Amino acid sequence: MAAPGPVPAAALRAVLRPSGPLPPDALPVRGYDFAGGPDHAALLRSFLTTGFQATSFAQAVAEIHRMIEAKLEPLSEEERGRAGLGGQRPPSGCTIFLGFTSNLISSGVRESIRYLVQHNMVDVLVTTAGGVEEDLIKCLAPTYIGDFSLRGRDLRQSGINRIGNLLVPNDNYCKFEDWLMPILEKMVDEQETQGTRWTPSRMIARLGREINNPESVCYWAQKNKIPVLSPALTDGSLGDMIFFHSYKRPGLVLDIVEDLRLINTEAIFARKTGMIILGGGLVKHHIANANLMRNGADFSVYVNTAQEFDGSDSGARPDEAVSWGKIRMDATPVKVGLGGGRIWGYPKGGVSPILTLLPCPQVYADASLVFPLLVAETFARRADAFPLDTAGHDAGGDPGVGN
Repeated sequence: MAAPGPVPAAALRAVLRPSGPLPPDALPVRGYDFAGGPDHAALLRSFLTTGFQATSFAQAVAEIHRMIEAKLEPLSEEERGRAGLGGQRPPSGCTIFLGFTSNLISSGVRESIRYLVQHNMVDVLVTTAGGVEEDLIKCLAPTYIGDFSLRGRDLRQSGINRIGNLLVPNDNYCKFEDWLMPILEKMVDEQETQGTRWTPSRMIARLGREINNPESVCYWAQKNKIPVLSPALTDGSLGDMIFFHSYKRPGLVLDIVEDLRLINTEAIFARKTGMIILGGGLVKHHIANANLMRNGADFSVYVNTAQEFDGSDSGARPDEAVSWGKIRMDATPVKVGLGGGRIWGYPKGGVSPILTLLPCPQVYADASLVFPLLVAETFARRADAFPLDTAGHDAGGDPGVGN
């Protein structure tokens, strides 16, 4: 048995080290109390003090509210004239870029994206080829819920394609081919007889007009003059159909340079810009690089599950984009008021003081789970502030530049 004696001073100093002061706006951790029954709005508000990705979600809610507030600020005549150089949509206080990968259109997140486009809540879309074709194909035939564990060999033999736990019958793509081929034929006709200069965004607008279905993102984008940029438009079923058609009638030309000028100009001449990027890869970098042209976006929200340890753009945190000039160095930190008044949907009598948040929230989460909740807590709460249709724009509009 050890003899009694004083505790070693070194151990006491190490274990009982006194705390330094916390930031004056630090919030205590507290989750939602279900004792009062379920209140989904209060549950989402409680995420701010829950910690981990729940707090990141609350930061993203605050950042998107800042985008909306900036978007609704009035412009001077001089600013309206300058901002109008960016495109054919009426200028606003903040041009919002929304990027999303194709799998989100395959999923039910499509309806959240369509809502934003239908209600003129965003200004520029960037997606991959699948984000276009899956939107159009869903107007022809449905995608179904399946299971992640279904065997590829069995599905292939049955003519069923798997996207995660979603199933797309191969017949859907056959219907897409039957629908698309006559349109490609008309596009070549117009190119040869009218001198039409097709770009990916013009082609997507044309397809949105041709599908003429209010369930479609592309339909509402062309109706509301919202350009859909897809610099890799050939990387998918659309590319397959263009390839097949090129044997029947060669000559279709898509000019990606004009679309590059479109997206960069939208960023350059905006008073402020906001980026909401779901997923990574091309859609993330194409938007961020356009904002480099203005020395960085003012507001940014990333939602993805990628990690940065491999050096990929998909996994890069917002601070890496700051180093490239794609997010502004002086972006104002998000402040969420919970004590003194009603700010961005948070009620009076909150339990916390003002919290200074990070300026560029990164939410490490599946967008199919998070993005509909983000829309519910932000844009949907401000729906009355956005017109259903852009004045003077009909369904035949062309959101491209150079007309």
